Amino acid sequence: MAEAQTYTPRLKKMYKDVIRSNMQEKFSYKNVMQIPGLEKVVINMGVGDAVNDRKVIEKAMSELTAIAGQKPVVTKAKKSIAGFKLREEMAIGVKVTLRKDQMFEFIDRLVTVALPRVRDFRGLNAKSFDGRGNFAMGLKEHIVFPEIDYDKVDKIRGMDIVVCTTAKTDEEAQALLSEFNFPFRK
Repeated sequence: MAEAQTYTPRLKKMYKDVIRSNMQEKFSYKNVMQIPGLEKVVINMGVGDAVNDRKVIEKAMSELTAIAGQKPVVTKAKKSIAGFKLREEMAIGVKVTLRKDQMFEFIDRLVTVALPRVRDFRGLNAKSFDGRGNFAMGLKEHIVFPEIDYDKVDKIRGMDIVVCTTAKTDEEAQALLSEFNFPFRK
């Protein structure tokens, strides 16, 4: 009986074959376990309108599910804020954490399809690293992803994307993400 072929994402294969050796050469790591890699990607969509209308959260969940390919969790308010008519434990956003193959697929779609579709895109800010090798970016429009049907969107929402790496410094993390073709500003 023939064995079933397993599918490996394009970027994961590129990381194993090319990027790891490039990083080891550039930073002269003595051990292959020192080579930084991608740990996870967290996508967060704040939905402030959900305070007035509960259906907005369901719409945001379905759109984020289409983008990430995984069901998001609903984030709830930690405190009550009277000025915003917000009560504790009210649903105010959705987030999803991608790991392994789904993470590589998402990064591939983000870099090759979504970022080139962003209006007036000049490149990613290289100062958006947190000091521990993690990169955070924001998108003003979630409609740059081809999975979203533009005609069915009721409101354009923004989203935050955090790429967590195992790199110890921001310099290593930027070199790693540059190898993955992240378009940083020069």
